[in-house]
Amino acid sequence: MLTLYLPSFYNLKNRLEAIDLSCRQFFDEVLREVAQGQILGKFLPLPFSYKLVPCGLEARVGAAQNATVKIARGIEIVDRKGDVERGELRHRAILSQKDAICQPRGLGFGGGHARRAPMLTINGLTVRLGGRTILDRASASLPGRSRTGLIGRNGAGKSTLMKVMIGQLEADEGGIEMPRKTRVGYIAQDAPSGSATPFETVLAADTERAELLAASEVERDPHKLGDIHERLIAIDAYTAPARAARILIGLGFDEAMQGQPLDSFSGGWKMRVALAALLFSNPDLLLLDEPSNHLDLEATMWLESFLKSYPGQLVVISHERDLLNNVVDHILHLEGGKVTLYPGGYNDFERQRAERLAQLAAAKAAQEAQRAKLQDYVARNSARASTAKQAQSRAKQLARMQPIAAVAEDPSLAFDFPSPDELKPPLITLDLASVGYTPGAPILSRLNLRIDPDDRIALLGRNGNGKTTLARLLAAQLAPMDGAMAASGKMRVGYFTQYQVEELDGSDTPLGAMTRVMAGKTPGAVRAQLGRFGFTGNKATTEVGKLSGGERARLALALITRDAPHLLILDEPTNHLDVDAREALVQALNGFDGAVLIVSHDRHMLELTADRLVLVDGGTAREFDGSMDDYVAFILGKAAANDDAKPAAKPRDAKSARQEAAKAREAQAALRKSSKELEAKAGKLAQQISAIDRAMFDPSGAEPALAKLTMGDLAQRRGKLAAELETAEAAWMDALEAIETAAA
Repeated sequence: MLTLYLPSFYNLKNRLEAIDLSCRQFFDEVLREVAQGQILGKFLPLPFSYKLVPCGLEARVGAAQNATVKIARGIEIVDRKGDVERGELRHRAILSQKDAICQPRGLGFGGGHARRAPMLTINGLTVRLGGRTILDRASASLPGRSRTGLIGRNGAGKSTLMKVMIGQLEADEGGIEMPRKTRVGYIAQDAPSGSATPFETVLAADTERAELLAASEVERDPHKLGDIHERLIAIDAYTAPARAARILIGLGFDEAMQGQPLDSFSGGWKMRVALAALLFSNPDLLLLDEPSNHLDLEATMWLESFLKSYPGQLVVISHERDLLNNVVDHILHLEGGKVTLYPGGYNDFERQRAERLAQLAAAKAAQEAQRAKLQDYVARNSARASTAKQAQSRAKQLARMQPIAAVAEDPSLAFDFPSPDELKPPLITLDLASVGYTPGAPILSRLNLRIDPDDRIALLGRNGNGKTTLARLLAAQLAPMDGAMAASGKMRVGYFTQYQVEELDGSDTPLGAMTRVMAGKTPGAVRAQLGRFGFTGNKATTEVGKLSGGERARLALALITRDAPHLLILDEPTNHLDVDAREALVQALNGFDGAVLIVSHDRHMLELTADRLVLVDGGTAREFDGSMDDYVAFILGKAAANDDAKPAAKPRDAKSARQEAAKAREAQAALRKSSKELEAKAGKLAQQISAIDRAMFDPSGAEPALAKLTMGDLAQRRGKLAAELETAEAAWMDALEAIETAAA
């Protein structure tokens, strides 16, 4: 017996070649019954997934089988309309036919649109905007079906390059080449709106399906109708509702939300609908620009899982290290208007780039040495008649030598949180507290939480569960409706939200903004706080409107930490930061002496900064006794999702882990304190030696205490100080190495 899932009929018939008459007659009869509605009416809506089982051996969808298919007692048609996850089959029918032998060739039963493998070529691309060259003769070739991460510093031109790919921008020179009729998919700038539901909006994204379904309602020609249904099956049209629902669920829309009008959602949720529609449309070339910006951690993990198996070509702009490591197979790095393609994920890119920069530095050093040698030869031999020609030749060689650019230091990687004075624990305690916005309708209740000065806490849970509400309660922006909340009277809180970045006055300057919030402080103190975050020199007086998104985020962080807070609450701090800036933020948070509570969809940041996980779900918040890996498995359904959210791996003592982490931070804090003291001591000794040197070489300008000493006394004192300086510097270097070892 041959077991087929319904949509395989047309494909199977079309792909049978050189079969005998009885086999063709068999399939013709089956298709006639389908066309007459004797089967079609019974088994629609179609199943979620299909497969072919010839002679009891499974051949999966899309597999090419060169095997004899024996139809022994007829055909069994199975409609998997029931619970697909549990494999329950609901509808069955058997069509009795005579035995037949068929020789199928290359049987492929994959659904979905025809899949191209476009090779995208960037050919000498130059783009100028506002008189500034963004892309300068950039060239690269992306292999077909590749999944490429487009990365670069903020303002490098990543979005500009993607706009050229989709045709929104015209190139000044060069262009982008791809095969004709390549279906390119990207998210429009305007979020969808209106009375349509998310489910309807996503389904409407497949325009071919909508047109074919509409045509099937009015077409009367049986041959054309057959062609329409054949195409509908080829593009997997009848499973579209199930696929659309799965994508929406993955992005955080439950069944009720899928049926609500778009105008009832916020802008962030509307952008999720736009992303769902794009993923559903299944283009040949999928272009994504920061797709996780409007997502929570859970939706980001689902998106990562979805993109791993995307069958077409993908180009994604992202600063998510995990996505760039787990999804993409190439990195296209944009810097200085040029693009460089690296094979592998982000970690591979970092390694290859480090090697390339090391080679560049070595080449520059060798060139500088050669340049100095040539210049010395020219200077010594130009005036001598016997060597003038050789000197002239060396001078021409110097003129032809193209300088190798040095690797520039980037001040935008500066994060340095001021350390607060010590407070006794706990900073905050919640005892059966409730919080919300409407009296009698709390968002969260039964809250029991304690925060100590050395805590590093990550709030987990889907958007809408109440993470921001809990953060606002802890920041004293909301008062508890019920229960008790106790906080240290001397505690200072720094609260960052992504909206603070958008609310900055574009006509203001970092210096002006900081001066106002630090009223009464000296200009030096104001400048020092700005300098901690890279706003030095002219950058401090640049209009905020001319700063990049990452620079505005750093300014917002500088503003909220001006008073050296004991508790730092960060709600999505990475949305405007690129990968390198995020890494710098991680280092700064790990060096911060206060408590940190963070909400972020960046799993890499949470793994490196948090040692306590608090899950906000079900109208309350509770400790998640596991690691981030356990939480990822829990969310993706790879671990048991019980009420206690216990990891599938061997249970660990979370309290002991937190105590160990706290001890490690205390040890690091002591090392950092010792390092600062040794650095200060070395600086003081260096100043004393410098003063002695001035006294020895310019007695008239010597300090009064040193002017009275003889040259012998000065030399003796200098020798003693130099020995002390050497010892202090060695101890300082040892302390720095100890800090690096402890942080590893």
